[in-house]
Amino acid sequence: MITTDQKNLIKATVPVLKENGVLLTDHFYKRMFKHNPELKNVFNMGNQQNKRQQTALAMAILAYAEHIENPAVLMPAIDGIGQKHMSLDIRPEHYLIVGKHLLASISEVLGEAATPQILDAWEVAYNQLAQIMSGHEHKLYSKQVQKQGGWSGWKPFIVKEKIVESSEITSFHLYPTDNGPVADFIPGQYISVRLFIPELNLLQPRQYSISSAPNGEYYRISVKKEVSVNVNPDGIISNRLHDFVNTSDIIEVSAPAGSFTLNTENDHPVVFISGGVGQTPLISMLENLIKSGSKKPKTWIHGCRDKNVHAFKDVIEYWAGEKQEVKKHIFYNQIDEQARSENLYKGWVDLNLLDPEVLSPDAEYYICGPGAFITKHYKELVGRGIKKEAIHFEEFGPQTLQL
Repeated sequence: MITTDQKNLIKATVPVLKENGVLLTDHFYKRMFKHNPELKNVFNMGNQQNKRQQTALAMAILAYAEHIENPAVLMPAIDGIGQKHMSLDIRPEHYLIVGKHLLASISEVLGEAATPQILDAWEVAYNQLAQIMSGHEHKLYSKQVQKQGGWSGWKPFIVKEKIVESSEITSFHLYPTDNGPVADFIPGQYISVRLFIPELNLLQPRQYSISSAPNGEYYRISVKKEVSVNVNPDGIISNRLHDFVNTSDIIEVSAPAGSFTLNTENDHPVVFISGGVGQTPLISMLENLIKSGSKKPKTWIHGCRDKNVHAFKDVIEYWAGEKQEVKKHIFYNQIDEQARSENLYKGWVDLNLLDPEVLSPDAEYYICGPGAFITKHYKELVGRGIKKEAIHFEEFGPQTLQL
């Protein structure tokens, strides 16, 4: 058990973590991959290159130090991390490796400031956190395997359909190779896909939102192709799916995970706000509401560059037009005369251009898109008096937003 004196030592390191947290985590990852290069097959090397993983870990360590007196307040964040870990098949033995290199990194980065007492305190604190995390993840794994068709780790799935949704986005329909049932999921969740990348000589995992409602037969992911001249680990899995993975190919998939999910326990209106490929978890939520016969008022607000990159355009128009199930508001940065129609706006998504009644004060809001997109619209909604607990959002990749 961590003592009061050790808690005080942990809290005393908070200013250092605020100033040098990313320096510490950057050193940590370099050290760990040097001594345990096999872990490069587990971690997203794109997020290593763009430093998002280092930033996310630094923020997590800082939050833990700040709340060392009561780590329970971090459970929502712990659940989000645990869901991601489950999708990557992180196991208790990984925590032993991480702890070893994290403590060594604290000593190497802080130098003489890392006294034996501080290192002892952080060792106890880390072991406490590892027990909390691995215990929570054990529950998540157990819950997953108890589902019909459920599993843990990696399972082979076959691509039975590959459908071009727009000039940038293609959907893949994934069926289990054993022809068994497909484990259920909550709309908004994601799966991980793992491919071998010859350019890196590594297996690499990536998370993709499931872009269809639960159907018991397959998972659909809808993937944006990233355009880059150089080999970029950040988009290399998406591009390989587009360029090399075809129908009848087999890929490895982890079970559905994620805490950004649709709330179906009330009759409040729902408003979906998305930018670009950020619509993928939201289209799953909307389709689920429509197919389940939900009477919730539904509003769809989406922005992208133009009609050519607009995936799921036809199905949204069908639900909004003939089905009268949803009210849509679409923003294009570029509009040609043939594309002009009702509720189509020029420019990036701007909630101020919508009639005030569109943004109901008793609605629940779901936002997904780039970090700046989420921040902008979250602040706009809060400024309009929407309660924070009614605003749900997901940032793709390591979580670095603090709203």
